Amino acid sequence: MNISTIDWIIIVLFFLVFLAIGLKVSRKAGSSSKEFFLSGRNMPWWLLGVSMVATTFSADTPNLVTDIVRQNGVAGNWTWWAFLITGMLTVFIYAKLWRKSGVLTDLEFYEKRYSGKEAAFLRGFRAIYLGVFFNVMIMASVSLAAIKIGEVMFGLEPWKTVVYASVITVAYSSLGGLRGVILTDFLQFLVAMVGSVAAAIYIVNLPEVGGLTALLEKPEVASKLNLIPSFSNRELFITLLVIPLAVQWWSVWYPGAEPGGGGYIAQRMLSSKNEKHAVSATFLFNITHYALRPWPWILIALASLVVYPDLASIREAFPSISEGKIGHDLGYSAMLLTLPKGLLGIVIASLIAAYMSTISTHLNWGSSYVAFDFYQRFVKPDATEKELVNVGRISTVVLMVLAGLFALVLTSAYDAFQILLSIGAGTGSIFILRWFWWRINAYSEIAGMVVSFILALLFKFGPESLTSIPSEYQLLLSVGITTLAWVSVTLLTKPTDYQTLLQFFNLVKPYGIGWNGLKKQAFDRGEKPAEGTGKFSVDLLAIFLGIIIVYAALFSVGMFIYGETLNAVVLLIIALAATLLLRNAWKKLSF
Repeated sequence: MNISTIDWIIIVLFFLVFLAIGLKVSRKAGSSSKEFFLSGRNMPWWLLGVSMVATTFSADTPNLVTDIVRQNGVAGNWTWWAFLITGMLTVFIYAKLWRKSGVLTDLEFYEKRYSGKEAAFLRGFRAIYLGVFFNVMIMASVSLAAIKIGEVMFGLEPWKTVVYASVITVAYSSLGGLRGVILTDFLQFLVAMVGSVAAAIYIVNLPEVGGLTALLEKPEVASKLNLIPSFSNRELFITLLVIPLAVQWWSVWYPGAEPGGGGYIAQRMLSSKNEKHAVSATFLFNITHYALRPWPWILIALASLVVYPDLASIREAFPSISEGKIGHDLGYSAMLLTLPKGLLGIVIASLIAAYMSTISTHLNWGSSYVAFDFYQRFVKPDATEKELVNVGRISTVVLMVLAGLFALVLTSAYDAFQILLSIGAGTGSIFILRWFWWRINAYSEIAGMVVSFILALLFKFGPESLTSIPSEYQLLLSVGITTLAWVSVTLLTKPTDYQTLLQFFNLVKPYGIGWNGLKKQAFDRGEKPAEGTGKFSVDLLAIFLGIIIVYAALFSVGMFIYGETLNAVVLLIIALAATLLLRNAWKKLSF
C-alpha cells in the first residue's frame, strides 16, 4: 500500500507527542508507587471518564463490531450493548463503594472483605491470574487487530507489527505511569474519534457505496439494519437479545464491564479526587462508550458488505495475508484502504491511538497487581517505593512480550471475545453480591473462579458432546453450574471473621438487608455498627434513568442515520426527559 509523505509525517508526529508526554511526567510518576499506579489519587472526573472510554476504544473494537455486524447485523451488538446495565450499576452504586474502601488495587479488597489464609491466597492468585494470564489474553486480542491492520495497510509480517506497535507504548507506559496513561488517553480519544468519524463519512460516500441512502437500500445491507433482532427468528432473538439482557450482563466478568466494577475501571475510580468524581467519571464513560462511539464503526461495517460481501472476496483482495488471519473482522481494515492521502494518516494514527490507549492501561493495571498484590504482599512486604515502581516498570515489559507472543497464534477478535466471556461466566453475581451479603466469603470466589474456568476448558477442548453445544447455551450452562457451585460453597463454609466484616462494614457503609446477620451479631455483642449511607430507591431510580438516557440516545442517532426522523425525535425527547429527571435525582445522591 502506498502511504504518502504527509501520512508518515502525521504518524511519526503522533508517536513523538505521546513519547514526550511519558518523558514529561516520568519524574513525578517515579516518585512513589501511589503516583505511578494511581496518579496521586487526585485526578478529575472528566479526565478519568475519557481515559476509561479511550481504553475500551481499542484497535480490536472496530474489528469486533465489524465482525458482529457482518454476521449478525446491527442487532448483534446487543452482545456488548447489554453491559450498559452493569455500567450503570457501577456508576450509581459501586463507584462510591470502591472510593470509600481506600484500597490501592481492587485485589486489596479481598483482605479487607475476607479473612484468613484463603483471603491471602485469593489476592495472590488473582494477581497472577488476572494481572498476567487474563490480562495477556486481552492484550493479545488487541494486538491481533494491530497485526491485521499491519498486514493490510503496511504489508508487515505479524511479528514486525507486534514489535513496532509495542515499543513506544511500553516506553511511555513504563516512564509515565498512570498519569502519563491518562493524559495520553485524552489526546488519543480525540484523535480516534476524529479518525473514525472522518473515515465513516468518506467510505459511505465512495462511488461503489453510493452515499448513505443508497447504502441502506442495498439488499445485502437492508437485511442487517434492525436494532432489535427479528421475532420471526426465535433462535437468533434469544441468542442476540434475551440472553445478553437476561443473563450475560450480571453473570459474566468481562474487562471494562465487570459486574460490581473492578479492573482498570476500579483503578480509575480509586485514582479520583473523591466519591463524586468517581461517580461522574464512570457516568461519562458509559455515555460515551455506548451512545457516542458505535455508529461510525457500524456504518463502515455495513459499507464493507457492499465492497467485500463475503470472506472469499476479502481473501481475493488480499492474497498475501496469511490464511489463519482471514475473517469478517478484517472487513474494517480493508475498507480503510480506500482513504485518500492525509485522511489515511489521521485514520492510521487514530488506530494506533486506539491500540496504545488500551495496551498502556492494561500494562499499568496488570503491573499494579504484580507490584502491590504479589510482590509487596508475598515476596517483599518492606519493599521501598522505588522498588515497587521498578517492579511495575519491569512487569510492564514482560506483560507486553507475553501478549505479543500470544497474539501471533490468535485468529479472530470475536473468538477471543467469546473465550473471555466463557472464562468469566457465572462469576459476575459474586462481584455484585459480595458488597451486599455478609455471608459471601473467600471460598465463594475461589469456587466460582475454579468451576467457571474448568467449564470453559471443557466446552472448548472437551468431548464433542460439549464442544458442539452452541456458545450461547454453553454460557447458560456455565452460569447455572457456576452459580450453584459458589452458592453451595458459601452456605457450607464458615463466614468471614466477625471483626473483619465489621471493619469492612464500618468503612464502606453499604446498605441492604444482606448485612442484617452481621448487624445482629454486633448488637448481641453490645456493639453498634455504622449507619448505612445512601438511599437504595434513589440509586435504583438513577440507574434506571441512566440506562434510558444512553439507550435512547444510541437509538436516536441510529434512527437519524436511517432517515426515520420521527422515531429519532421521539427517542431524543425521551433521552432529554430522562436527563432532566436524573438531574433532580442526582441532587439526592449521597457522596
